Amino acid sequence: MTILAQAGPKEITVRGILLGIVITLIFTAAQVYLGLKVGLTFATSIPAAVISMALLSAFRDATIQENNIVQTIASAAGTLASVIFVLPGLLMIGWWANVPFWPTFGACAIGGVLGVMYTVPLRRALVSQSDLPYPEGVAAAEVLKVGTSSRSGAAEGKAGLMAVVWGSLASALFAAAASAKLLAAEVAVHFKVGQGATGIGAASSLALLGAGHLMGITVGMAMLAGLVIAWGILVPVLTAMEPSAALSAADHANSIWSSKVRIIGAGAIGAAAIVTLAGLAKPVMGGLRSALEASRAAKVEGAVIDRKEQDLPIFIVGLVTLIMMVPAGWLLATFLQGGVLESLSFSLVAVGVGYILVAGIFAAAVCGYMAGLIGSSNSPVSGIAILTILGASLSVGMVGKHVMGPEVAHALVAFALFVTTVVLAVAVIGNDNLQDLKTGQLVGATPWKQQVALLIGVGAGSAVIPPVLELLNRANGFAGAPNLQAISDNPLAAPQATLISTLAKGVIGNDLPWNLVMYGALLGLALVVVNFVVRSVSKKRYSLPPLGVGLAIYLPSAVTAPVVVGAVAGWMFERAVSHATWGESAKRMAVLIMSGFIVGESLFNVALAGLIVASGVGEPLAITTGLSEEVRMLIALFVGGAIVSSLYRWAAKSARRVEAV
Repeated sequence: MTILAQAGPKEITVRGILLGIVITLIFTAAQVYLGLKVGLTFATSIPAAVISMALLSAFRDATIQENNIVQTIASAAGTLASVIFVLPGLLMIGWWANVPFWPTFGACAIGGVLGVMYTVPLRRALVSQSDLPYPEGVAAAEVLKVGTSSRSGAAEGKAGLMAVVWGSLASALFAAAASAKLLAAEVAVHFKVGQGATGIGAASSLALLGAGHLMGITVGMAMLAGLVIAWGILVPVLTAMEPSAALSAADHANSIWSSKVRIIGAGAIGAAAIVTLAGLAKPVMGGLRSALEASRAAKVEGAVIDRKEQDLPIFIVGLVTLIMMVPAGWLLATFLQGGVLESLSFSLVAVGVGYILVAGIFAAAVCGYMAGLIGSSNSPVSGIAILTILGASLSVGMVGKHVMGPEVAHALVAFALFVTTVVLAVAVIGNDNLQDLKTGQLVGATPWKQQVALLIGVGAGSAVIPPVLELLNRANGFAGAPNLQAISDNPLAAPQATLISTLAKGVIGNDLPWNLVMYGALLGLALVVVNFVVRSVSKKRYSLPPLGVGLAIYLPSAVTAPVVVGAVAGWMFERAVSHATWGESAKRMAVLIMSGFIVGESLFNVALAGLIVASGVGEPLAITTGLSEEVRMLIALFVGGAIVSSLYRWAAKSARRVEAV
């Protein structure tokens, strides 16, 4: 195969790499906290691109391709942090008391590298020769083009940086006020319904409002449907079937939700995920076939490959993939060393490595396709994690079934969780790689340079996840974990990790409440049918994603209610500005403010965790105000509403000023 050497634009530079790494470290810390609190993460490409453009504009020779490399490195933060959907499960089941650096780093790094390698052969089929929309990749490309193509674009880049800063400061101060007990951390109301009970709660969190805005109205409406099903139907019905005069309305409703409704939600997520992924089998296989045919044609015909079509050589991809199996095997063997499974080490390591190799390819391909279809943020990572833990649990359970006992079962659950962590890292980075490559295609980037950049981002993200996770473990701990060293009495919910570890224990220990899971699965299938009808009747203008509905049934209302409010507020703002000449700029400004909401609150809470550990006090910022809980709820509603409306107005005003440049 002949490759034409071309003098391309400035892309990979030392300053770009350093800037990308710094942004990755900041956003990864924020993402780890957000994922542990609410079970959701957000795409970091657009805010990273804006920050890059604003800072690199000081250099006259900065190019759009160099800014693209920065956002490619930083985008690893939005995806690799998703491993915390599984990893805290090892703390919850008591296998780890602390988060060890090297095993955690190794699982993230090995999975991330494989995620890049597995999706390199898919680029032509799923990016350059595909009509998949790649909504987030296209949006990031548009931001880069606007920000580097004109004076108004440069002005928007600087205003965009201020949008991130203002959003971050506002959400950090709002979170600080909640920590100081100046306003309520949650606005909630519960009440009796006959002999049953129900209610609704919403966390005082600008980060969740921001997440809702970024997810959009479609996911927001799906989550609203999930809230109605959970708290408007299931909780009141099930509490009425098990009345309890001794419990308050709040305690009664929450106990039934956590013991029954949540399991039904997990079943709904699982069924919806399986159906969704099954529908992708044909296009994913077609994409793989097309990629292989393109590679063969290039070899046979000795084609000259344009710079914009140059991937990492397939020989390097295959070699790196095989080489990564060695540290993967060593990592799994070390995990088993000295435990009750050591006698089964060879068999379990062989199964684990094979599972990472095969399941990883499938997961990366599916997630990569989904990134093209609906974007990275909306990609069904939860579904992939559920299917992966079920497959891993069944595989390792078969190996250890002849020596099964309480200790062996516990160790097998831990091993299944660790293997799943690696596979999930493969999936989410594969997802991110194709999204970034779409952005690169639209701005004239060199694919292999982007692939190298993402590997750098994987390394940076893998290095920051373990210490941040351990800091939060020491300060707060996680719901359901022993938390022997936690200082605060407010453990992080880590909802996704709770679900994954529950499934692993249920499959291996055979004690999952399968009746509730099956009810949930039937509900999930019904939601798939409803979504199909909605899409058909509306000619694909509207949809009700079943995974979003199931997730809202499974997650606490305190998490999902603010997301719904944020989605509706974002939809209203975008409608209000859509007809203005500066409307698109205002929408981009709002996205950056909402990204700032997430970053500011998350980083504040990571810093607060550091203060908790340093001081040994669970609530170091709390002050006595004498205000009742009801008054503090009203303050939270008023202040939060004022901040959001003020910053939306600022976004519109800034967009008008940029338009006038």
